[in-house]
Amino acid sequence: MPIKAGLIGLGQMGKALATRLRAEGVELYAWNRTLTKARDLDAIISDTPAAVVSKADIIILNLSDSRAVRDVMGRKDGLLSSGGLGGKTIIDTTTNHPADIEYFYPAFAEKGAAYLEAPLAGSIIEAMTGSLTVIVSGPEAAYKAALPWLEKIGEDIFYLGSPGLATRAKLINNMLLGVFMASIAEAIVLAEKAGLDRTTALEIFSKGAGASAILSAKKEKLQKEDFSPHFKTSLMHKDLKSLQDLAASLNAPIFTASMAKELFTLALSKNSGEEDFSSVYKALKNL
Repeated sequence: MPIKAGLIGLGQMGKALATRLRAEGVELYAWNRTLTKARDLDAIISDTPAAVVSKADIIILNLSDSRAVRDVMGRKDGLLSSGGLGGKTIIDTTTNHPADIEYFYPAFAEKGAAYLEAPLAGSIIEAMTGSLTVIVSGPEAAYKAALPWLEKIGEDIFYLGSPGLATRAKLINNMLLGVFMASIAEAIVLAEKAGLDRTTALEIFSKGAGASAILSAKKEKLQKEDFSPHFKTSLMHKDLKSLQDLAASLNAPIFTASMAKELFTLALSKNSGEEDFSSVYKALKNL
């Protein structure tokens, strides 16, 4: 297994992945569009995405959306501009739009590279401890070769094989994330209007039907109204919109997810796009 890896995308999750990989002894070459985000990062910072390709055989992408992936691929100094992609593997941990996945596979294959979609489920803390859930699709041979790398960042790894299936699974998983968060927020607002204080309501929910990983993760944020971002409202909204597009392509109605998407649209309209997606509580409270 090579000891060098590339990482493109240094948002909060990207930085957490970098911390994990360095803790595993990986020599890491990183690039980010905004280089200031690489400040204090224990990695070798590259000037361009193409430069990352020249140094590493495994390149991990962790970007905000499919548009960012397309930019990193197609820019004049991007991944596809490199003559050195042959024989290398791209592990794309971005939560993409299903339609874009259909482009990524052949685009990399034409350059001789294997592409794996590997969206992540879990928190920043889980990323730093290597305990994420990783959902993978792509060529089986590429998956088997990349498995030691996936095991550095993930505790539970699901290989689904068929291209596009991992992305669809991640979006459906995020449907639950968004619906749970919106329901918790609405329940708190209603409880406060009914005369309960927020802390008591949260304690009751956490011991009753509301007990869930998402309530545990967001309980303190909701108590303190601290909406510093772990997972941004804008990203939750993006994923739910992609889910709607997926459902439309399957002629499948989705009800609770569509309502949740509109609640996150409300939060966006209240300038909460860069805040944590738990800020949907604030949008409902101030409605």
